[in-house]
Amino acid sequence: MDLNDAVLTCAVNLQWTNATGTVGRKLAYRTATLRLIRNDIRELFIECTPEKLKPMKFKLKDIMVHKKFMSEGKASVNFKAEKCAMYLSNAPPGTLMFFLRTIFIKMNGGENVDDATAQKQLRAHMLSGKPSTFEEVSPVTTAEMILARKKAGLLPSKGSATTPSPLAAKKRRYDEIKGGGDKSGLPAPKKLYQESPMDTEEGLRLCQEQIDVLKACISGKSIFFTGSAGTGKSFLLRKIISALPPDGTVATASTGVAACLIGGVTLHAFAGIGGGDATLQRCYELASRPASAQAWRKCKRLIIDEISMVDGQYFDKIEAVARHIRRNDRPFGGIQLILCGDFLQLPPVIKREESSSQTPPQRFCFQSSAWEKCVEYVYELKEVHRQSDPEFVNILNHLRIGHINEEITKRLKTTSKQKIEGNGILATQLCSHTNDANSINESKLENLPTDKVLFRAEDSDPAMTKQLDTQVQAPSQLFLKVDAQVMLLKNINISAGLVNGARGVVVRFEKGVPVVRFKNNTEYSCKHEKWIIKTPNGGTVTRRQVPLKLAWAFSIHKSQGLTLDCVEMSLSKVFEAGQAYVALSRAKSLDSVRILDFDPKQVWANPQVLQYYKLFRRRLHDTTMIPLGAKNKEEKKKNGDAASSALAKIKKSLLSKPLVSIS
Repeated sequence: MDLNDAVLTCAVNLQWTNATGTVGRKLAYRTATLRLIRNDIRELFIECTPEKLKPMKFKLKDIMVHKKFMSEGKASVNFKAEKCAMYLSNAPPGTLMFFLRTIFIKMNGGENVDDATAQKQLRAHMLSGKPSTFEEVSPVTTAEMILARKKAGLLPSKGSATTPSPLAAKKRRYDEIKGGGDKSGLPAPKKLYQESPMDTEEGLRLCQEQIDVLKACISGKSIFFTGSAGTGKSFLLRKIISALPPDGTVATASTGVAACLIGGVTLHAFAGIGGGDATLQRCYELASRPASAQAWRKCKRLIIDEISMVDGQYFDKIEAVARHIRRNDRPFGGIQLILCGDFLQLPPVIKREESSSQTPPQRFCFQSSAWEKCVEYVYELKEVHRQSDPEFVNILNHLRIGHINEEITKRLKTTSKQKIEGNGILATQLCSHTNDANSINESKLENLPTDKVLFRAEDSDPAMTKQLDTQVQAPSQLFLKVDAQVMLLKNINISAGLVNGARGVVVRFEKGVPVVRFKNNTEYSCKHEKWIIKTPNGGTVTRRQVPLKLAWAFSIHKSQGLTLDCVEMSLSKVFEAGQAYVALSRAKSLDSVRILDFDPKQVWANPQVLQYYKLFRRRLHDTTMIPLGAKNKEEKKKNGDAASSALAKIKKSLLSKPLVSIS
């Protein structure tokens, strides 16, 4: 895998126009590799190398780049001097963005050579008789980035009061975008580069364990990666999606909210078999309908987020459906699987009639017959990013496996007396049941003496409103009042603390939008934001709404993926393994949480899940340990055979040995 920002592999179409402006010559390549290169006199080129063909070079001078559909893996570069247009498609969106950004920075942030100087250098080079050589461009430097940003008007440039800088107009427009010069306003929209790499989530760097997972995905391996809450699973999954070609990549999740967060569809909507309650033969018939069958056949890479909430029997059925529809007997019909989730968090929902039957259902995916043959590699993320307090991380790690001692119990009980409110912002109550949370919010809003203001969502397809309500956190109708407790539902400006889950209070209404004061004392005018969800047939539906939700109370299920900075919880009604852990792990620190009635009996982990994690960690240990001291080939072979034998035993135990409870 190449992580070079100056290299891109995608589909390329080339069109040359003649003097009359009509298209003369056309070339189309399903796969070509583009590289940024320089010649002896420091001129920039794009080298396009189609599969099994010689490379072509295009000089990067007097070009125009169209990047409106960059998020869909599409862009075009118009070479005016050569009267050639290069159309890029099916490019990994993230790689495409970095490639175009590198072009911009190298053209605007490097040394500038005027035409006269270039002609002299070229003449001197030709007289020398040496053949032209080309080399890949060097990585982007900080100096180049600063210079490019200055030229784009994103950094202050020197100019007098009477003779302003030529970039002053751009700077003014940039300030207007940020909110009329208000430092707490909305940051600039995404461009080929960010104002600061840390201003948005996309600018954050992957750690080494996340890079290992990304490399495995790009190399075509079917994997499952897991990790405790706050290890960056959803963030990594979005990076993986942006690094894969859009054609053939289907992003799904077990829940609507999780699907929306990764820009995908629900697994049930993609699979086309409903809830999977029908017989396998009936599931074949349902998935054979034209739209569903086409989706299955086009799919090359299937991503499933929150796999821990997918029922094991359902996983078996969609694996069989994939083989049947694709007419391919390989596991999952030859589709690469990228699965993400934490089985020690919320489990799948089992219907009452199934849970009461004499034969216990295959509750978890890893208990299904398809799991072992479909998942080639398992990775576990261990570096926690949400919480920075070592004491809190240690407590959460114990809660995750259901281990509670007197010291942890004592520490958590002391939080019941903590004052975590500030700036008029009350703590959000986390409830185990959604109906309880809704009742609290409605009651608190009605008790405020101020007038109600209704904010209606603008849906691109009114017929999809109900589906949008299940997949998007922003409601179709939102009633607000001054002093209403609210929660931000979008990452607006990470460096300013305006992040998904930030708590605030409505202080007034201005120009038709609510102004919210957040816990860090930042005020922000909550302008309408856009949510986009994909439909199973490849289309998109959008919702525009103010990015707020009432936050006197929130359900534990709805809080997944959020980081809450002021939260109160009562764990007395917890009814699922892992539920107490999920609730507490939403908090950013021990100082921002209050637990009213902590009872160690309400914290437990599913013994079958613990056994599964124990087995795959043992397998990871045996496959990654390299014996020391193997001095010759015979000894190396002996060690390799021993490792293979150990792996075979573990694999056999995973496949045939029934999972048992462990204490």
